[in-house]
Amino acid sequence: MGLGRRTALKAGLGAVAMAPAMAPSIVRAQAAMKLPLATVWPDANFHVINCRRFADEVKKATGGAIDIDVKSGGQLGFKGPECLRAVRDGLVPIADYLNTQQVGDEPFMGIEGLPFLAGSREELKILHKHIRPEFEKIAAKNNQKILYVVPWPNQYLHLKVKVDSVDGLKGIKIRTADKGAQDIWASAGMAPVVMPWGELLPALSSGAVSGVSTSAVSGVDGKFWEFLKFFYATNQQWSSDIVAINMDVWKKIKPEHQKAITDLAAKLEPEFWESAFAADKDCAKKMVDGGMTLVTPSPAMIADLRKKSDHLVADFMKKVPSSQAPVKAYLAEVKRA
Repeated sequence: MGLGRRTALKAGLGAVAMAPAMAPSIVRAQAAMKLPLATVWPDANFHVINCRRFADEVKKATGGAIDIDVKSGGQLGFKGPECLRAVRDGLVPIADYLNTQQVGDEPFMGIEGLPFLAGSREELKILHKHIRPEFEKIAAKNNQKILYVVPWPNQYLHLKVKVDSVDGLKGIKIRTADKGAQDIWASAGMAPVVMPWGELLPALSSGAVSGVSTSAVSGVDGKFWEFLKFFYATNQQWSSDIVAINMDVWKKIKPEHQKAITDLAAKLEPEFWESAFAADKDCAKKMVDGGMTLVTPSPAMIADLRKKSDHLVADFMKKVPSSQAPVKAYLAEVKRA
């Protein structure tokens, strides 16, 4: 989307916000604040389903005063790594964006992408307890407010070939969604490239990449069985989607509606977490049904991958000093200090 269209979108939102002030009182009572929500994921993705449920519940809770219009599939023209900035600058009022793709603007957002930092769903919850306050600070600094945060489920390495060791991965060109994943697989000798979701399927079709590091959910979204044969349960890292609203827009919402929205987000977030892990099981089955083979890497292979990527944690903490306190507190709580 060109600058003209983005500027038009921003101007249009301003016009919507101003309209009630210029309308007769009877119209003001009926007018809803319509807020587009940008997300790059397709309609069937669980994050989009969550967004639509949240939008429906917000509309009910505010008596129709706040109408969130979910725009899926990147239809507003913003790529994943642009969404934090788009909300910050008021180009879109709300967005659902992948935290690890925002590291160009806010390096701390890559913290979940550190290799093998959280070893389970339970550990991930503990990690979030320690990193969420920093996410909130980053949002405030970028003129936005976090409504809710939901993780992507288990991560897999999707490939054309069968391998049984890290050595077998050398030289394979794969797509990653963010720099954290790129660094992990580069340490294993692969040739990873960071690529937005919208560019992935053409790259798989043309052979520009021969594999993908992502969830089974994305594997189903992209029908990976049309291009690849195996998916490995490496679960080497995590990432989350953040749904955030521009603060200038938020301030225009009545206090009672703000409370209704924040209460609703807090209520739904645990349910949305459940949906993430349910989607993992469902989509892993769909991948197998589509013809792919699920491979559990050997303990030796995972140990080698851990060893080769272990330095990335210390490197990140040195590069992003604000990560040191939460990571150390987390490791102490899970008794890995």
